[in-house]
Amino acid sequence: MNVPTWLWFATIGGLVAIILADLFLVDHKPHAVTIREATRWVLFYVALAVLFGIGLWLFAGGAYAGQFFAGYITEYSLSVDNLFVFVVIMGAFSVPAVHQHRVLLVGIVIALIMRGIFIAIGAAAIAAFSWVFYLFAVILVVTAVNLARQGTDHEDEGEPAPVRLLRKYLPVTEQFEGTKLLTRINGKRMVTPMLMVMLAIGFTDLLFALDSIPAIFGLTQEPFLVFTANAFALMGLRQLYFLLGGLLSKLVYLSYGLSIILAFIGVKLVLEALHENNLPFINGGEPVPVPTVGIGLSLSVIVGVLAITTILSLIKVRRDPSAAHAPSAAPVVGDDRPGHDEAAHEPAVTPERDRTTAGD
Repeated sequence: MNVPTWLWFATIGGLVAIILADLFLVDHKPHAVTIREATRWVLFYVALAVLFGIGLWLFAGGAYAGQFFAGYITEYSLSVDNLFVFVVIMGAFSVPAVHQHRVLLVGIVIALIMRGIFIAIGAAAIAAFSWVFYLFAVILVVTAVNLARQGTDHEDEGEPAPVRLLRKYLPVTEQFEGTKLLTRINGKRMVTPMLMVMLAIGFTDLLFALDSIPAIFGLTQEPFLVFTANAFALMGLRQLYFLLGGLLSKLVYLSYGLSIILAFIGVKLVLEALHENNLPFINGGEPVPVPTVGIGLSLSVIVGVLAITTILSLIKVRRDPSAAHAPSAAPVVGDDRPGHDEAAHEPAVTPERDRTTAGD
């Protein structure tokens, strides 16, 4: 797929414009996101992804469009599992409802930048070393086994290591200062929990990327498609956080479904690696005549597994309500009633002596 430089810049520029517009809307009137608002935004981002895929279909062909949709659905479904951890992080930091959207937005921007770097490294490695496919396959299969063992448990693994390291060397206040990242108390500059929770969201997503990036490279080796699929999935993730809300606790079989998808893609990677083999210790360095999995079958398996997993999860919880796992905190949503002031629910900041706030 020959992607001109201008298209890369145009795509990244469009994403940046959407992020800036979203950030402006959040800062213009901070509030707890309502279910109705979250639904509109999720539909908006899904529509953008669909329009982008249709554009690929028209200008690049159905094969590339199919690869994009398969990658987008895979990344979005894997991201749903991230939401369990995001709920835990929000609860651990006691993030006020009016600031949760901003935290997710900035945290996901950090994650998108780091994922872009990770994708570039992965694409370069694949181009230089064919055995990378085998490495990615191993990562996916091991992750699939771990997810299957995890089952319905979504335990809190604590703050990411980089955040714990920062806590050792940076003074952190006990409470939020609105949306401020830095503050000054008694003449001493300190970091607020707002910065720490944003970093926690970003670094946590990067850990998930160690599994999801190899998965999408198993569906397409086009860096442009890998990046855009990740971008659209991440952009819609924060709104999905508020929309799903209590539904997260009902997706009891999600980990099993994701493990099946990852294992399937891992096998697909091995078959493709064998089909294009040039490693001298396998079949004398010649390609192995094995069947490969087309993008149509891949897309069908991914969508089918997700649909079956969701249906079985809802049936299980309906028959046995105690089967639903309860995260340590739940997304706080605003009131859809007209005139309701969600910002009023933000905890008041206790005044401290000689306290001044610093800008973001």
